[in-house]
Amino acid sequence: MSMIGRAGRAALLLALAAMAGSVAAREPAALLHPLFQDHAVLQRDRPIAVWGQAPAGQEVSVTFAGQAVTTQADATGRWHATLQPTPAGGPHMLQATSGKDIQIARDILVGDVWLCSGQSNMELPVWRALNAGSEIASATLPTIRLFTVPQAAAVQAQTTFQSAVAWTPASPATVRDFSATCLYFARELRRTVAVPMGLIQAAWGGSRIEAWTSVEALRAQRGMAEPLDVLALYADDPLAARARWGRYWQQWWATRDEAVPGAAPWRAEASDIGWQPAPAALGAWERWNVPALADYNGMVWYRTQVMLSAEQAAQGATLELASVDETDMTWVNGVAVGSQYGAGERRYPLPKGLLKAGSNSVVVNVLDTYGEGGLAGPATAHAVILEDGQRVVLDASWQYRMAPGGQAPPFAPWQAATGLSTLYNGMIAPLGAFGLRGMLWYQGESNTGDGAGYAALLRSLRDDWRRQFGAGTPLLLVQLAGYGQPPVAPADSGWAQVRDAQRRVAAEDPRSGLAVAIDIGDAYDIHPPNKQELGRRLARVARHVIYGEHTVAPSGPDAARALRVPAGVAVEFEDVDGALAAIGSKHPIGFELCDAAAPRCEYSDAELDGRRVVLRSLPSLRPTHVRYCWADGPVCTLRDSSGAPAGPFELPIADAEARR
Repeated sequence: MSMIGRAGRAALLLALAAMAGSVAAREPAALLHPLFQDHAVLQRDRPIAVWGQAPAGQEVSVTFAGQAVTTQADATGRWHATLQPTPAGGPHMLQATSGKDIQIARDILVGDVWLCSGQSNMELPVWRALNAGSEIASATLPTIRLFTVPQAAAVQAQTTFQSAVAWTPASPATVRDFSATCLYFARELRRTVAVPMGLIQAAWGGSRIEAWTSVEALRAQRGMAEPLDVLALYADDPLAARARWGRYWQQWWATRDEAVPGAAPWRAEASDIGWQPAPAALGAWERWNVPALADYNGMVWYRTQVMLSAEQAAQGATLELASVDETDMTWVNGVAVGSQYGAGERRYPLPKGLLKAGSNSVVVNVLDTYGEGGLAGPATAHAVILEDGQRVVLDASWQYRMAPGGQAPPFAPWQAATGLSTLYNGMIAPLGAFGLRGMLWYQGESNTGDGAGYAALLRSLRDDWRRQFGAGTPLLLVQLAGYGQPPVAPADSGWAQVRDAQRRVAAEDPRSGLAVAIDIGDAYDIHPPNKQELGRRLARVARHVIYGEHTVAPSGPDAARALRVPAGVAVEFEDVDGALAAIGSKHPIGFELCDAAAPRCEYSDAELDGRRVVLRSLPSLRPTHVRYCWADGPVCTLRDSSGAPAGPFELPIADAEARR
């Protein structure tokens, strides 16, 4: 086709799309919620909830698979109907009728529906996974249907999606951008569970677990009251909420472990001590040729000033900042005006009366936790935009000051991926009571800064989602894959803490399971590409936990207890296929004996003993607990006869009598 032909066709398609949009704008709201449309999969063998919108008080009739039910829209126009359980199969037709309005969804299958959620490793698409070209070309799987929830954050719970959605049969044309983990899980599971599979992807890279949990559930968590109150205020008065959040953040700064009494870098009158000139180009601080910043992840303060006339200062104004990597907290004249996570321009409206004639201070705290970080440049990319259109650039000299420390600051509750309930409101709440067979959760990397608190948050999310989707809804967890260089000595690890929290939460609940991924990580890539093996492991967990195949162990060897024995400490394992084995050596490595009183951990020599691992006593320690593969990117060599790995764990040491 010639270039003119292509351009002509593109113009025609745009015109048709515009016409279709115009027609759609005049049509009444769809009767059926957007989840119920062509090619959908509904959950088999349980009551099927169906809902949508109709004129208030009007009768709605629903027919499906030989059933017919009638209901009535409430005063807000919302209607809800329940169909009887239907066995796997199809295709069927779902029809809703209200007055003269009719909506039909065709090619509906009944099978097992899965919610696949989490952060970037769940979001990672097929095209970025291992062997992508071949996988995409061979992905003709008509009974696996795909549904992607649009990425949207909201301060309040939404009833529908923020953009158009569709169910699509899995094919080379549709799988490219879909979650590789989710797709490969369903493909593997269909080898033993031959029913249609509906896959709902709701994932957001870099997201924290708090963003996926409802306000009601977070209210029960310690320390959440004030941030949640700020979130509620933000819905009605963003300017007031930003100022209130600034005071909360400042209180955190003043009471953190590394706090220096009286230090308040956001104030215009703050001391000059510790501040250094920043390059005019700004940009990633790793490129400033400053040795201390060459590999630095943490916080850096920036500040500058902008001169305004009395006439300019009297106008309404917006502070415009270029992209920040990755989170900013910003003040003007000592008042917090905004905070945002992720790349992209910042535009913060300034309260009336905040600006003044003469010098006005602008202070930006930037937090970076991965890769390059900083405030994008040059300085002229930042400005105060006045209501008369003037753009007053922040081209005065910029200064910076490092703020090292181990504590991460609180994240503004309205932020999309790092806020509170924002992704629940925008991406989970719209799913309503849609029937699920189970939930897959691959998240935690963004919570490794506070790994000790992850278990409580994970329990909260589990119980929260079960209130929405059903009390017995199974939860399948992916234990974080290895990432980073192996350690040369025992050390604390937020990644290990998150993994152990995942292990403990899965173990305490018979409707939960854990897929171990420690051995299929990548030391140099936080997004390991081997999602095929991860899909196989998740399917194995599902077969055991959900489908009752108890002859299939849910995962690899599971550390059950640690006991004192004459030789030292014995770690006993359950769910072992055959016997324990070590790869690359006669003896497993990565075991640590720890003394909580010291506190100190030391590597311990380990011997295999059937389904036990015996750790030799260390005369220098009075061990209280055992750790295994306790690092961001450990080397883990313990397997069973099937080759399945034992996952990381921490266990207290009990006396041998405690077993009796």
